[in-house]
Amino acid sequence: MKTKIVALALLASISGAAAADLSRAAPAYSKAPVMAPAYNWTGFYVGAMGGYGWSESVTIAGLTGATNEIKGGFAGGTVGYNWQAPGSQFVFGLEGDAAWSDINFRATALGITFEEKIQAIGSITGRLGWAADAALFYVKGGYAFAENKMSFSNGLLSLSDSHFHSGWTVGGGLEYGFTPNWSAKGEYMYASFGNQNYLAVVPPAGFDFGVDIHTVKFGINYRFGGPVVARY
Repeated sequence: MKTKIVALALLASISGAAAADLSRAAPAYSKAPVMAPAYNWTGFYVGAMGGYGWSESVTIAGLTGATNEIKGGFAGGTVGYNWQAPGSQFVFGLEGDAAWSDINFRATALGITFEEKIQAIGSITGRLGWAADAALFYVKGGYAFAENKMSFSNGLLSLSDSHFHSGWTVGGGLEYGFTPNWSAKGEYMYASFGNQNYLAVVPPAGFDFGVDIHTVKFGINYRFGGPVVARY
């Protein structure tokens, strides 16, 4: 009887030790780390934008004067392309935009109504940006254009003339990607438009007119794909 009890005790001891060894040998299960996509700005994009503009100065018949009285809103569209190398924070891009404009000045004096109106504005610019994941800080500059109209009326006679102005523009802004394909931006630009001759039918030969303007705009863009770099 004693022999059976000793044998059972030895068997129980061996079983308990084996179970303890198994519990120590089995590693705890843990999930693999989740891979989160890093935001990448590469790709073609289109967008809509709008804002407000006001004049810095005007040049009339060779004389330049400061004025902010030519002002108003504008709205239009944007198209462009960004390129960002994997692992780099620098973003290079090319962008074009065009907008209908109501940036204007209107006044009446001595029975004559005068109106100056920038009817359309746009630009073709290069962009250089620094990306902090989904936030893109950028500067841009390049070619600017405007369609401008000037008119006079005294109730009996009306004169008007329109010209296309070329110039340059520079500025910068911040764009933020709130989804992998959608982003919103705020932007400031300064543009200088060269002189054109207006109302050449008026002696002695009309007069030259040019204008410099500031604009602030807000917009939303949709980007068509681009590579996504995985990170842990």
